[in-house]
Amino acid sequence: MNEFKVLTRESGNAVVMELQGFLDAHTAPDLEKTFSELMSKGKYNIVVNFNALNYISSAGLGVFMAYIDEVRNNNGDIKLASMQQKVFNVFDLLGFPYLYEIYKDQDEALKKFNSR
Repeated sequence: MNEFKVLTRESGNAVVMELQGFLDAHTAPDLEKTFSELMSKGKYNIVVNFNALNYISSAGLGVFMAYIDEVRNNNGDIKLASMQQKVFNVFDLLGFPYLYEIYKDQDEALKKFNSR
């Protein structure tokens, strides 16, 4: 079985979620739990770092769609960063670049929150 981890840390007025491993139907509940915990703490400025994510399935993509409305309704956003090409291709295929801001690196995404 492929392993999946979510590491979180605060950076300025945002939270960085670093995804590692394989995000699929079996591991998507771990990501859902992390999003739920952040929402319950009022953390709505989120940068997701995909640098160490090797695979994402449609179930993983669905997690992002499940939380984006709540985040934006609370004046926050989810910014995506540091995607490997094969992960970006999945997001791109499903039109996510029209829904989310995607950055080459985490620092660029963080600047968008910390310059507010």
